[in-house]
Amino acid sequence: MYLLCNGKVITRDEQCPYIENGGVLIDEKVIKDIGETSTLKEKYPNAQIVDAKGSVIMPAFINAHTHIYSALARGLSINGYNPHNFYEILDGMWWNIDRKLDLKATRASAYATYLDCIRNGVTTVFDHHASFCEIGNSLFEIADVAKEMGVRSCLCYEVSDRDGEKKCDEAIKENAEFIRYCKENKDDMIKAMFGMHALFTISDETFEKCVKANDNMTGYHIHICEGLNDVIDSKEKYNMLPVERLLKWGILGEKTVLGHCIHVSEEEMDIIKESNSMVVNNPQSNMGNAVGCSPVLKMYEKGILLGLGTDAYTHDMLESLASALTIQRHNAGKANVAWSEVTNMLFNNNAKICSRYFDSQLGVLKKGAAADVIVMDYKPFTPFDNTNIDGHMIFGMRGRQCETVFANGRLLLKDRQFVDIDEEKLNAEILESARSLWSKING
Repeated sequence: MYLLCNGKVITRDEQCPYIENGGVLIDEKVIKDIGETSTLKEKYPNAQIVDAKGSVIMPAFINAHTHIYSALARGLSINGYNPHNFYEILDGMWWNIDRKLDLKATRASAYATYLDCIRNGVTTVFDHHASFCEIGNSLFEIADVAKEMGVRSCLCYEVSDRDGEKKCDEAIKENAEFIRYCKENKDDMIKAMFGMHALFTISDETFEKCVKANDNMTGYHIHICEGLNDVIDSKEKYNMLPVERLLKWGILGEKTVLGHCIHVSEEEMDIIKESNSMVVNNPQSNMGNAVGCSPVLKMYEKGILLGLGTDAYTHDMLESLASALTIQRHNAGKANVAWSEVTNMLFNNNAKICSRYFDSQLGVLKKGAAADVIVMDYKPFTPFDNTNIDGHMIFGMRGRQCETVFANGRLLLKDRQFVDIDEEKLNAEILESARSLWSKING
């Protein structure tokens, strides 16, 4: 039993939003109590004290869309790579990497991603994996690392026709086998979705195979309208809009996540809303790939459940939050919009997305909720409480200020040092895998 105390507690609980000098009692996997530090110390004299030393105690972050397979790309320069459009970015960089990613490199990528997640206070991720070099058992390798590192994960494999029928069928099989494994084992730290790449790389024949293999076991995690490729392909080949293709094949629904949704029409937004599907915005990635700005404000007007991800561009959710605000204001040409929308996406809607997959209550500090709690090293020099916390986070905090992390009641990071995780050993193994991968890519 841990007593995390002596901090400014931001709960995200409307009944008790802020405690000036408070703490959280962590018992096994859940929050057992929350309140003033002095009261908790008196009530639980035998609890192991973790002192926040005046810093901010708050719920851990959730990343609603990322890509573990891209972890070893940091610093990579590919010979001859000079993309002029979105397709060339995909084919020249990301598909180039995943075509050479074997199981060992997938495992190394998972370690690298989870280390960075923990450092940035992220304890829950929705990942969308691709490793067309070696597909079979890749999700199981990632799940094994997730369990070891203690990060809650919802995983899927990216089905695509881009490397031929054999690889496509292997990807479908990997999804189906992992989904069945998760249903049988019922571990609330590991869940499964059925993953698919962008629509312009998926034929109707493949959609039919995916729907049959999934057999209504879970929802889908799919890229849609990230670039104009989806729009052009759907209109030219199928005489319909991309979201209409998803509707036709029964892909939409309350457990389906649509990544990006940049080039969607209002008609498609209405379909997304009516189907109760979820959308995840990834602002930095969209800007970096020069694919456009997602119509977040319009989708909010429609009542669509919108979450925030990173597309692996970063593992810092506060960095993604700040980017979401600025690109929406820049795109609208208005300096007074998007504040409530983007903060709600990160601090409320990501937890709502989680509730459709995980049994534990996430994103809030209250009795009975999952003990996913972090401490941010932040000493405010202006007034600070629950009424202005979002402003402090956008303009004063970043992920690397995270100094202590609990996930599902397990202490993963304390005073910026990993607990029961051999960081040096893992870094050496990751570096070895990265060198091997880079050598394969550049010959």
